[in-house]
Amino acid sequence: MTLPLIIYRSLRQHALSTFITAGSIALACGLLMTVWMVKTQAQAAFVSTSTAFDGVLGARGSKLQLVLNAIFHLEASPGNLAWSDYEFIKKHPAVKTAIPIAVGDNLRGYRIVGTVPELFTGVEYAPGKKFTVQPGGKLFADDAREAVAGSFAAERLGLKRGDTFHPFHGLAFDEKNQHAETYVVTGILAPTNTPADKVVWIPLKGVQTMSGHDAKAATEVSAVLVQLRAATAGFMLDLMFNKQGNRLTFAYPVNAIVSELFGKISWFDRVLALVAYLVALVAAGSVLASIYNSMSARQRDLAILRALGARRRTIFGAVVAEAACIGALGAAAGFAVYFALLTVVAGVIRAQTGVVLDVAAGHPVLWICPLAMIALCALGGAVPAVKAYRTPVAATLAPVS
Repeated sequence: MTLPLIIYRSLRQHALSTFITAGSIALACGLLMTVWMVKTQAQAAFVSTSTAFDGVLGARGSKLQLVLNAIFHLEASPGNLAWSDYEFIKKHPAVKTAIPIAVGDNLRGYRIVGTVPELFTGVEYAPGKKFTVQPGGKLFADDAREAVAGSFAAERLGLKRGDTFHPFHGLAFDEKNQHAETYVVTGILAPTNTPADKVVWIPLKGVQTMSGHDAKAATEVSAVLVQLRAATAGFMLDLMFNKQGNRLTFAYPVNAIVSELFGKISWFDRVLALVAYLVALVAAGSVLASIYNSMSARQRDLAILRALGARRRTIFGAVVAEAACIGALGAAAGFAVYFALLTVVAGVIRAQTGVVLDVAAGHPVLWICPLAMIALCALGGAVPAVKAYRTPVAATLAPVS
């Protein structure tokens, strides 16, 4: 019990420096785990969300903007396409399903998207999963002023079945831009953990014929969500619209375009990771400095232990173990930092995109990172451990004349 007792008394004697150093380690460990988990979970969630459709047909412009607007309900629409374009892609032999959408209005900041009931009755938003309306509700009728609210939008807006509302023009909420039409909520979608949760859905004709909209909007749609009969058909449509044509854009494959988005923002992940690595190095340096600076006060105690029979390797191990214990304390506290940070970030991502991150999800990084921090701290304790190992017994215990 000598070694654990030495470590415990040393940590208690230097409680303040131990607390500060462990706090730095907790911050570094928590930040590293958060950065890694947000990156991996967000990318997986965005890719899985986009698997419902193979491609998006829209006005000429950026493929990424088209996907973000049509599938994730972010960004502005690059423009409209004619109803005849929708009819063409719908009847194309390579196309299994074509779902038109129209955007341009909001309900107190939450997007209103016009579409057809087939989106909810004929499309799986994830393998084996279709949209369902919560008990007591129903889907809107194609030609009625009715609405179905996504679960998250309904929660934030306080909507329930039977409520009425007036849409507002534009994607940004401005109370001066209220439309005259009144819509009644016929149902609330069951949670899907997808961007559909943060949208208020109305019939396609509702957006097309909304008062205050350009008259030609009645014969236009913002985009068409496309499911293909075979993956190879996507390259044919890509050639038709993107290479040979100059009026429309076919965003395909959607998964690759989403991956491109994460490639563009990967620098941000690297910056956060670099900050975390620097904090980890500073924390390890703090362990080294804290223990090393206390060596002068400990020399006599260590010499006494040596005189009582303690071996050099025991003293060396005690100092390294003390550094590792500080690292372990910090790593344990790092999980609290991790859960706090991830909860906040997950809330922001859900509010902005509708994509839900699993705070309780497991990943190898959740044990690799803490073990690496403990090893780094133990390495930082090696320098003062060498000094303790070399403590001269006779010279240290000799009385001062």
